Amino acid sequence: MLIWVVASIVFLAIRCVPGDPAELLLSQGGAAPDPATVQQLHEQLGLDRPISVQYVDAFRRLLHGDLGHSVQDDSPVATEIWQRLPRTLELIAAAALVALTTGLPAGLLAALRRGGLFDRTASWVAAAGLAVPVFVVGTILVLVFAQGLHWTSAGGYVPLAQAPGRHFALLAMPAMAIALGLFATVFRMTRTAVLDVSMRDYVRTARAKGVRHHRILTHHVLRNALIPVVTVLALNLGTLLGGTVLVEYVFNYPGLSGMLVDAVSARDYPEVQGIVLVISILFVTLNLLVDLLYGLLDPRIRQTVRQA
Repeated sequence: MLIWVVASIVFLAIRCVPGDPAELLLSQGGAAPDPATVQQLHEQLGLDRPISVQYVDAFRRLLHGDLGHSVQDDSPVATEIWQRLPRTLELIAAAALVALTTGLPAGLLAALRRGGLFDRTASWVAAAGLAVPVFVVGTILVLVFAQGLHWTSAGGYVPLAQAPGRHFALLAMPAMAIALGLFATVFRMTRTAVLDVSMRDYVRTARAKGVRHHRILTHHVLRNALIPVVTVLALNLGTLLGGTVLVEYVFNYPGLSGMLVDAVSARDYPEVQGIVLVISILFVTLNLLVDLLYGLLDPRIRQTVRQA
């Protein structure tokens, strides 16, 4: 239901954006297109039909798994999406891995040593990660590691099967650019959650019973503190599904977000609708997986579900 609502909104919203796909396509050379040619292209693309007819036709195709063909080159939209989607997912997964492996232990250590040098330093880095735009971080990485140290190329993409080493080398900088903001979110949420859980009655009771500090930390504090961290991280990852466009442009990375921006600029209705539909499905799936993960992290949630 939610996916149908999103797809319907996108279908109507993209058609409210000023600009005619046929005119934009025919005027790429700079000359004004002939009205008769524009009308002929409208008929070929089906844009001369009423909106209601286009809506019904578009959703009839979706029910059969057909996302349509691009207005720009008549290529299947699904083929282009499935080619670019794994690249964006890999980029987001790499950034999330870096953020989790650094943000979780840093947030935990900062909470345990509240007010110390590490806490102040890590908090400053996290504040910078939230304040500095991702394209600025990307540009700095290019200047330092590509232009200055010559450790890697400034951008681009190479398939994993073709050259694994170069593939990961080109993936590293865009992933790091995204990971800085994710690190800040994970660090701050982990630190806050750990400090909050550490003051709970069951933690104080465990300490009073003489339970070892390590067991209190892993079984009582960290496990309960992970729930808000997972929630915030999932929301950020869902946003990144269509929000990595600046990173992709800085590093010339051929992902899904760049394709979405190009499709909107060209008023390529089928591509915009197909990309947003895929992103919506992934976002809903991600939230479902997070809900299932809650049950693994907190047995009380599993018990509540069973009782319901």
